[in-house]
Amino acid sequence: MKLLHASLCLIGLLLILPSIFAASSSKDFDFFYFVQQWPGSYCDTQKSCCFPTSGKPAADFGIHGLWPNYEDGTYPSNCDDTKPFDSSSISDLISSMQKSWPTLACPSGSGETFWEHEWEKHGTCSESVIGQHEYFQTALSLKQKTDLLGALTKAGINPDGKSYSIESIRDAIKESTGFTPWIQCNTDGSGNSQLYQVYLCVDRSGSGLIECPVFPHGKCGADIEFPTF
Repeated sequence: MKLLHASLCLIGLLLILPSIFAASSSKDFDFFYFVQQWPGSYCDTQKSCCFPTSGKPAADFGIHGLWPNYEDGTYPSNCDDTKPFDSSSISDLISSMQKSWPTLACPSGSGETFWEHEWEKHGTCSESVIGQHEYFQTALSLKQKTDLLGALTKAGINPDGKSYSIESIRDAIKESTGFTPWIQCNTDGSGNSQLYQVYLCVDRSGSGLIECPVFPHGKCGADIEFPTF
């Protein structure tokens, strides 16, 4: 009888172990997408935009987010509701974030609602590697390292409202960073395709760029506008 009981216990344990391991690994990830957006394209749509309370941001790419992803193209989200956004933990970064990670959503805000969303949806899924302060610091460092606008203007691609080939945009960023970007487009109020966001991939530690294991879905035209801001 004792042997039967032990066997049943062992069988039960074996049945629940997969779910335990699945739960423990559900917050894990394989790499980051580091996503930067061009403010002129965010604002030049039928939806328009609102400048942050700190004033109009510089005419430069701004951070959208640092997003943990899986190599199969899926991603984790909202991984830990016990670790809410805490602005006091990044007080030394606020000034840099207002410049490099500005909000353009309406109504106008300080940026904290945007940063809170990014941390709670995406940042909490990277806690096995980096904490809240390091998460935001890592994104700021990556922006400085990649310098997308510098890469494009060096190649003669300027935010002047003209159209450029997506191949030339991609090549200019790859030439500068050493890695292939993924370009996301949106459409302006007249329906023209324009340069909206640039995705680069970052290793799991957040320390360096890598070639993307997988790209998001979506297409741009062969030639796209680079609007003014």
